[in-house]
Amino acid sequence: MDLSAYKGLIFDMDGTLIDSMPAHIQAWRQTCEMYEIPFDEEWIYSLGGMPSIKTAQQINHRYRQNFDTQRLANTKYHFFDQIEFKGDVIRSTYDLLQEHRESKKVAVGTGSASLNAVPLLESTGILPMLDALVTADNVERHKPFPDTFIEAARRIGLQPEECVVFEDTELGKQAALAAGMDCIMVVDGAITSLTKAAR
Repeated sequence: MDLSAYKGLIFDMDGTLIDSMPAHIQAWRQTCEMYEIPFDEEWIYSLGGMPSIKTAQQINHRYRQNFDTQRLANTKYHFFDQIEFKGDVIRSTYDLLQEHRESKKVAVGTGSASLNAVPLLESTGILPMLDALVTADNVERHKPFPDTFIEAARRIGLQPEECVVFEDTELGKQAALAAGMDCIMVVDGAITSLTKAAR
């Protein structure tokens, strides 16, 4: 893949660099069972990129409930923590990161909280390869807002148009394009289409 047009590569984490979405889905399934909430796997997956607290808010909205969103999110964190193997690297993007990490700036921009993201990036050996990490704790507005990726570009000292984002969800793609960055989609572990940002 020709990435010569870019000085920076910004990767989403869950479902893009690490195959951790099944673990997140499992944790949400257990949370929904505990609170007797209908569980829609496809819908939960579509919210990938949102912090757990925002997903909890979406659950309240969708099912017209009034759950304590912090308690829902904390329950999900607890179940996620208990999952021993949370996923391996996604080879296509991981290889790309390794190939370009000497010649380009590399960052991760994730909707996961630091308490989930850092151990996962450490256990897969990715963390030491990054020039910057932006988690849900570092921005106030999360995907589909552009703030995560704008902050990642700022931390690696580049303009948005100098960066390309790798994402696996529509929410993430919206965030990348809103940040003024081109976006390459990762579908089922395969690098697919490039969408250019409006300039």
